[in-house]
Amino acid sequence: MKQKLLLFAAVFFGIIAFLLNYSQIQSERRKIQGDTELVDLIKTTREIASGEVIREQDVAADRVRRLRSTSSGFSNEIRWNQVSRLIGRKLAISKEKNERLHWADIQQTYSRASGLAGVIRKNYRAISIPVDSVSAVTNLIKPGDNVDIIGTFRFPEARGDNNLDTLTLTILQNVKILATGSNWNVNNSPEGRSGYSTVSLELTPKEVEMIIFASQKGKLSLSLRNFEESGFTKDLQSVNFKYLEQNIPGYNQARESLQRVR
Repeated sequence: MKQKLLLFAAVFFGIIAFLLNYSQIQSERRKIQGDTELVDLIKTTREIASGEVIREQDVAADRVRRLRSTSSGFSNEIRWNQVSRLIGRKLAISKEKNERLHWADIQQTYSRASGLAGVIRKNYRAISIPVDSVSAVTNLIKPGDNVDIIGTFRFPEARGDNNLDTLTLTILQNVKILATGSNWNVNNSPEGRSGYSTVSLELTPKEVEMIIFASQKGKLSLSLRNFEESGFTKDLQSVNFKYLEQNIPGYNQARESLQRVR
């Protein structure tokens, strides 16, 4: 009987010890998870060989948990919100499908060409246009971002007299920013950016002619795009005073409908 009591006591205290240990482990796990956050990194969607150009369909978001203390500052990991900086660049090493990408995996653009010339894609050209803090979204635009270019001009009115009519319209959509001022390094942190008075655009030769002419005849502004958006809006308009007066109610109705969808 005594041996049974001792055995029962050993089992009982063993269970208690297990429960206390389990509770301590869960408590430590919750504490650790409280110091972490979910971040979206980048992984490949197919096998990519060394030297291949990275396309939009070649990468996807890869959600992982990271310690908050190491989530800021320099990291070799590439965040999903930096994906636009990868498109059009080449891999330095081969990667398997679903393998995570790091900055060290990407070919450095100055390895075969120095300066900005190594960043420009074939069949494209780089030109710079003047901007101020307003037309460049408070200087928050950075190399690797994509923008729409909007122009405001003064044209002779259609009836043929000497009066001028102000007109605003979108000239080009989804244009890549190669440089802001003299900075063309896509890896620069936002905290390290300073003001700039020019941006360099990646354009086709025909677009270069048109944008240079437009910059001489009117004021150009940049509209920053979401890093995941690469589509083109079809139903754009040319806005003048008469159009604005007639369509202000429609703008507010459309905005109200859009917010309901959200």
